[in-house]
Amino acid sequence: MELLVAYQDDHAGNNMAKFLSKEMTKDGDIFRGKYYDLVIIPTPVIFADWLEEKYDYDGFIFLSKHAAESGQLALTCHSTGNFSVAKFGGNDKEIAIPKPDFQKIYLQTLKKNQSQFLDFQITIEATHHGPTALTNPSIFVEIGTTEKQWTDESLCNSVAELVHKVMSQPIKEHPIAICFGGTHYPVKFTNELLYGKYALGTVIPKHALEELDEKLFSHILEQNKMAKAALLDWKGLGSNKQKLLDFLKSTDLEVIKL
Repeated sequence: MELLVAYQDDHAGNNMAKFLSKEMTKDGDIFRGKYYDLVIIPTPVIFADWLEEKYDYDGFIFLSKHAAESGQLALTCHSTGNFSVAKFGGNDKEIAIPKPDFQKIYLQTLKKNQSQFLDFQITIEATHHGPTALTNPSIFVEIGTTEKQWTDESLCNSVAELVHKVMSQPIKEHPIAICFGGTHYPVKFTNELLYGKYALGTVIPKHALEELDEKLFSHILEQNKMAKAALLDWKGLGSNKQKLLDFLKSTDLEVIKL
Protein backbone atom coordinates (compact mmCIF):
# COMPACT_ATOMS: atom_id res chain seq x y z
CA MET A 1 0.00 0.00 0.00
CA GLU A 2 1.24 3.48 -0.91
CA LEU A 3 0.79 6.66 1.11
CA LEU A 4 -0.10 9.97 -0.54
CA VAL A 5 1.26 12.91 1.46
CA ALA A 6 0.35 16.61 1.38
CA TYR A 7 1.35 19.59 3.54
CA GLN A 8 -1.61 21.39 5.10
CA ASP A 9 -0.31 24.88 4.19
CA ASP A 10 0.58 24.01 0.60
CA HIS A 11 -2.52 25.10 -1.34
CA ALA A 12 -1.93 22.82 -4.34
CA GLY A 13 -1.08 19.75 -2.30
CA ASN A 14 -3.87 20.36 0.18
CA ASN A 15 -6.45 20.92 -2.57
CA MET A 16 -5.49 17.63 -4.24
CA ALA A 17 -5.63 15.84 -0.89
CA LYS A 18 -9.03 17.30 0.00
CA PHE A 19 -10.47 16.10 -3.30
CA LEU A 20 -9.08 12.58 -2.93
CA SER A 21 -10.06 12.25 0.73
CA LYS A 22 -13.77 12.75 -0.05
CA GLU A 23 -14.07 9.09 -1.03
CA MET A 24 -11.89 7.84 1.82
CA THR A 25 -12.48 6.84 5.45
CA LYS A 26 -10.84 8.87 8.23
CA ASP A 27 -8.94 6.75 10.76
CA GLY A 28 -7.06 8.97 13.21
CA ASP A 29 -4.85 11.18 11.05
CA ILE A 30 -4.94 8.74 8.10
CA PHE A 31 -7.50 8.65 5.31
CA ARG A 32 -7.95 4.99 4.32
CA GLY A 33 -8.69 4.01 0.75
CA LYS A 34 -9.02 0.93 -1.41
CA TYR A 35 -5.91 1.57 -3.49
CA TYR A 36 -3.83 3.92 -1.29
CA ASP A 37 -3.96 5.83 1.97
CA LEU A 38 -3.52 9.57 2.41
CA VAL A 39 -2.23 11.89 5.13
CA ILE A 40 -2.09 15.67 5.44
CA ILE A 41 0.93 16.64 7.52
CA PRO A 42 1.64 19.85 9.51
CA THR A 43 5.16 20.38 8.13
CA PRO A 44 6.48 20.96 4.57
CA VAL A 45 6.82 17.78 2.51
CA ILE A 46 10.41 18.55 1.47
CA PHE A 47 11.39 18.01 5.12
CA ALA A 48 9.43 14.75 5.53
CA ASP A 49 12.44 12.49 6.10
CA TRP A 50 10.72 11.47 9.35
CA LEU A 51 7.69 9.85 7.69
CA GLU A 52 8.76 6.24 8.16
CA GLU A 53 9.15 6.75 11.90
CA LYS A 54 5.36 7.16 12.01
CA TYR A 55 3.94 5.55 8.87
CA ASP A 56 4.74 2.09 7.47
CA TYR A 57 4.09 2.05 3.71
CA ASP A 58 5.62 0.58 0.56
CA GLY A 59 6.17 4.00 -0.97
CA PHE A 60 5.26 7.69 -0.80
CA ILE A 61 3.74 10.07 -3.36
CA PHE A 62 3.99 13.72 -2.39
CA LEU A 63 1.29 16.12 -3.63
CA SER A 64 2.79 19.57 -3.92
CA LYS A 65 2.94 22.96 -5.52
CA HIS A 66 5.61 23.77 -8.10
CA ALA A 67 7.27 27.18 -8.27
CA ALA A 68 9.53 28.60 -10.99
CA GLU A 69 10.99 32.05 -11.53
CA SER A 70 10.08 31.84 -15.22
CA GLY A 71 6.37 31.70 -14.37
CA GLN A 72 5.93 28.98 -17.02
CA LEU A 73 2.81 27.00 -16.16
CA ALA A 74 3.81 23.40 -15.58
CA LEU A 75 2.59 20.06 -14.31
CA THR A 76 5.63 18.16 -13.12
CA CYS A 77 6.71 14.91 -11.54
CA HIS A 78 10.20 14.23 -10.19
CA SER A 79 12.31 12.17 -7.86
CA THR A 80 14.19 13.74 -4.96
CA GLY A 81 17.78 14.01 -3.85
CA ASN A 82 20.66 16.39 -3.26
CA PHE A 83 23.86 16.17 -5.31
CA SER A 84 25.59 18.73 -3.12
CA VAL A 85 24.51 20.81 -0.09
CA ALA A 86 20.91 20.25 1.05
CA LYS A 87 19.33 23.68 0.68
CA PHE A 88 15.71 22.51 0.52
CA GLY A 89 15.26 19.49 2.77
CA GLY A 90 16.94 16.12 2.95
CA ASN A 91 20.62 15.51 3.56
CA ASP A 92 23.78 16.59 1.76
CA LYS A 93 24.77 14.36 -1.17
CA GLU A 94 21.93 11.93 -0.53
CA ILE A 95 19.59 10.54 -3.19
CA ALA A 96 16.12 9.15 -2.52
CA ILE A 97 14.90 5.88 -4.07
CA PRO A 98 12.77 6.89 -7.10
CA LYS A 99 9.41 5.51 -8.36
CA PRO A 100 10.11 5.15 -12.09
CA ASP A 101 7.07 3.16 -13.23
CA PHE A 102 4.58 5.42 -11.45
CA GLN A 103 6.28 8.48 -12.95
CA LYS A 104 6.11 7.09 -16.49
CA ILE A 105 2.45 6.10 -16.32
CA TYR A 106 1.46 9.34 -14.57
CA LEU A 107 3.22 11.54 -17.12
CA GLN A 108 1.72 9.56 -20.01
CA THR A 109 -1.70 9.93 -18.40
CA LEU A 110 -1.20 13.70 -18.14
CA LYS A 111 -0.22 13.80 -21.80
CA LYS A 112 -3.29 11.83 -22.86
CA ASN A 113 -5.38 14.42 -21.03
CA GLN A 114 -3.45 17.43 -22.34
CA SER A 115 -6.70 18.98 -23.59
CA GLN A 116 -7.60 19.71 -19.95
CA PHE A 117 -4.28 21.52 -19.44
CA LEU A 118 -3.63 23.34 -22.69
CA ASP A 119 -1.66 26.19 -21.09
CA PHE A 120 0.63 23.87 -19.16
CA GLN A 121 3.98 22.34 -19.97
CA ILE A 122 3.97 18.64 -19.05
CA THR A 123 7.47 17.79 -17.94
CA ILE A 124 9.65 15.99 -15.49
CA GLU A 125 12.29 17.87 -13.54
CA ALA A 126 15.77 16.72 -12.70
CA THR A 127 16.13 15.16 -9.27
CA HIS A 128 16.24 17.84 -6.56
CA HIS A 129 15.32 18.77 -2.95
CA GLY A 130 14.22 16.58 -0.03
CA PRO A 131 13.21 14.30 1.48
CA THR A 132 16.18 12.03 0.78
CA ALA A 133 16.38 9.59 3.72
CA LEU A 134 13.26 7.45 3.18
CA THR A 135 14.04 3.74 2.73
CA ASN A 136 11.12 3.14 0.36
CA PRO A 137 10.52 4.72 -3.07
CA SER A 138 9.05 8.21 -3.33
CA ILE A 139 8.09 10.77 -5.98
CA PHE A 140 6.66 14.29 -6.20
CA VAL A 141 3.55 15.23 -8.19
CA GLU A 142 3.41 19.00 -8.58
CA ILE A 143 1.12 21.73 -9.89
CA GLY A 144 2.67 25.01 -10.99
CA THR A 145 3.44 27.68 -11.12
CA THR A 146 1.86 30.57 -9.18
CA GLU A 147 -0.65 30.96 -6.39
CA LYS A 148 -3.38 31.35 -8.99
CA GLN A 149 -2.88 27.72 -10.07
CA TRP A 150 -2.22 26.37 -6.55
CA THR A 151 -5.54 27.76 -5.33
CA ASP A 152 -7.50 26.74 -8.44
CA GLU A 153 -9.62 23.93 -7.01
CA SER A 154 -10.86 22.83 -10.42
CA LEU A 155 -7.30 22.44 -11.70
CA CYS A 156 -6.14 20.66 -8.54
CA ASN A 157 -9.14 18.33 -8.67
CA SER A 158 -8.42 17.45 -12.31
CA VAL A 159 -4.82 16.56 -11.52
CA ALA A 160 -5.84 14.63 -8.40
CA GLU A 161 -8.33 12.65 -10.46
CA LEU A 162 -5.52 11.51 -12.76
CA VAL A 163 -3.36 10.55 -9.78
CA HIS A 164 -6.27 8.41 -8.57
CA LYS A 165 -6.68 6.89 -12.02
CA VAL A 166 -3.03 5.82 -12.08
CA MET A 167 -3.10 4.54 -8.49
CA SER A 168 -6.29 2.52 -8.95
CA GLN A 169 -4.96 0.20 -11.64
CA PRO A 170 -1.93 -2.11 -11.83
CA ILE A 171 1.15 -0.08 -12.78
CA LYS A 172 2.98 -1.69 -15.68
CA GLU A 173 6.68 -2.37 -15.23
CA HIS A 174 9.27 -1.00 -17.68
CA PRO A 175 13.02 -1.24 -18.09
CA ILE A 176 14.57 1.49 -15.96
CA ALA A 177 17.38 3.93 -16.73
CA ILE A 178 19.39 6.47 -14.75
CA CYS A 179 19.71 9.79 -16.62
CA PHE A 180 22.74 12.05 -16.92
CA GLY A 181 22.99 15.55 -18.40
CA GLY A 182 20.62 18.15 -19.71
CA THR A 183 18.83 20.97 -17.96
CA HIS A 184 16.54 21.10 -14.95
CA TYR A 185 13.60 20.55 -17.34
CA PRO A 186 15.16 17.77 -19.46
CA VAL A 187 13.30 17.60 -22.77
CA LYS A 188 15.03 14.45 -24.02
CA PHE A 189 14.28 12.54 -20.84
CA THR A 190 10.69 13.78 -20.70
CA ASN A 191 10.24 12.56 -24.28
CA GLU A 192 11.73 9.18 -23.35
CA LEU A 193 9.13 8.87 -20.58
CA LEU A 194 6.29 9.89 -22.84
CA TYR A 195 7.21 7.99 -26.00
CA GLY A 196 10.14 5.67 -25.30
CA LYS A 197 10.48 2.31 -23.58
CA TYR A 198 12.33 3.39 -20.43
CA ALA A 199 11.03 4.52 -17.08
CA LEU A 200 13.46 6.85 -15.33
CA GLY A 201 15.21 6.65 -12.00
CA THR A 202 17.43 9.45 -10.71
CA VAL A 203 17.99 12.31 -13.18
CA ILE A 204 21.36 14.04 -12.72
CA PRO A 205 21.44 17.34 -14.67
CA LYS A 206 24.52 18.79 -16.32
CA HIS A 207 25.30 21.25 -13.51
CA ALA A 208 25.26 18.45 -10.89
CA LEU A 209 27.86 16.36 -12.77
CA GLU A 210 30.44 18.71 -11.27
CA GLU A 211 29.64 17.13 -7.88
CA LEU A 212 29.92 13.56 -9.12
CA ASP A 213 32.67 11.57 -7.40
CA GLU A 214 33.13 7.86 -6.78
CA LYS A 215 31.20 7.90 -3.51
CA LEU A 216 28.19 9.80 -4.89
CA PHE A 217 28.15 7.71 -8.07
CA SER A 218 28.11 4.48 -6.04
CA HIS A 219 25.31 5.87 -3.88
CA ILE A 220 23.23 6.74 -6.96
CA LEU A 221 23.71 3.19 -8.28
CA GLU A 222 22.68 1.76 -4.91
CA GLN A 223 19.46 3.81 -4.88
CA ASN A 224 18.73 2.75 -8.46
CA LYS A 225 19.41 -0.99 -8.17
CA MET A 226 16.59 -1.68 -10.62
CA ALA A 227 18.26 0.28 -13.45
CA LYS A 228 19.53 -1.56 -16.52
CA ALA A 229 20.68 1.43 -18.58
CA ALA A 230 22.19 4.90 -18.42
CA LEU A 231 20.62 7.50 -20.71
CA LEU A 232 23.01 10.31 -21.63
CA ASP A 233 21.96 13.68 -23.02
CA TRP A 234 25.09 13.52 -25.14
CA LYS A 235 25.25 17.22 -26.01
CA GLY A 236 24.23 18.18 -22.48
CA LEU A 237 27.04 16.59 -20.46
CA GLY A 238 29.44 19.53 -20.50
CA SER A 239 33.03 19.35 -19.30
CA ASN A 240 32.37 16.33 -17.06
CA LYS A 241 31.55 13.96 -19.94
CA GLN A 242 34.75 11.91 -19.73
CA LYS A 243 34.58 11.63 -15.94
CA LEU A 244 31.07 10.23 -16.22
CA LEU A 245 32.02 7.80 -19.01
CA ASP A 246 34.89 6.49 -16.87
CA PHE A 247 32.49 5.88 -13.96
CA LEU A 248 30.01 4.12 -16.24
CA LYS A 249 32.71 1.74 -17.54
CA SER A 250 32.81 0.17 -14.07
CA THR A 251 29.10 -0.76 -14.26
CA ASP A 252 26.93 -3.26 -16.16
CA LEU A 253 24.61 -0.48 -17.34
CA GLU A 254 23.89 -0.24 -21.05
CA VAL A 255 25.00 3.25 -22.08
CA ILE A 256 22.59 4.95 -24.49
CA LYS A 257 23.30 8.34 -26.10
CA LEU A 258 20.30 10.58 -26.76
